[in-house]
Amino acid sequence: MSDNVPSDASAWARLRDELDLWSDTGNSATFWWRDDDATEATAELERLNSLSQDLRIPVALGAIPSLLHNSLSRYLRERNNFTVFQHGYSHSSYAAEGMKRIEVGGERSTDEIQTQLATGCEKLQDAFADQFLPVLVPPWNRIESRTYAALVSAGFCGVSSMWARANAYPAKGLLQVNTHLDPVNWRHDRGFIGESRAIADICNHLFTRRTGKQASSEPTGILTHHLAQTEEVWDFVRRLMQKLSAHPAVEWLDARSIWS
Repeated sequence: MSDNVPSDASAWARLRDELDLWSDTGNSATFWWRDDDATEATAELERLNSLSQDLRIPVALGAIPSLLHNSLSRYLRERNNFTVFQHGYSHSSYAAEGMKRIEVGGERSTDEIQTQLATGCEKLQDAFADQFLPVLVPPWNRIESRTYAALVSAGFCGVSSMWARANAYPAKGLLQVNTHLDPVNWRHDRGFIGESRAIADICNHLFTRRTGKQASSEPTGILTHHLAQTEEVWDFVRRLMQKLSAHPAVEWLDARSIWS
């Protein structure tokens, strides 16, 4: 390949080549889509819905129980392309001084965390009925290991955070399936991390799955934030999902099929 080829073009070529290798093995490169921080029906949520329906890709939507508006349940009621997850309880931090922000952990007891999350679970079950799947998405994608067993006691069947999982079942009956790309640059301007970095995150997870360095059974997850995304991020997500869907090796999974 010429040294004059732009790095973004090289990244797209790498993704195509990686998916071609999946085709050569006869295995499906499975993907899924999660979007966080839902509280109410907004223009941004409608945009997310339109993208999901246009691409025919289902979305697992992380909703925050204590900030929930009735408009969200009304909006989602007739839209079966959404499955609702629980995104913490209030998206509040209980971190000790000097710690990174964390809600599912920090300075609270495990019993207190379990009680609060169980309350949130009941609230989402009442609001969304069969659309709700008791999978916990910890705010900031941070969770302390001491809480895993408590999640099961609180009624959860799954947990989803970020990057490659250490264990498919961190507690008996609790399946962990993570996301592996977040295109928002949270550490700087909350803009786009850039095509090369974003595609590299996907390719790296696909490579480790294909070569057995990570469990091939964990689908590659794409994380979006409909309330926070710039136009550049929205545009990239659409183009990425279109390119993925066009490749014969790719299969998009619904959250319920993952946690079935």
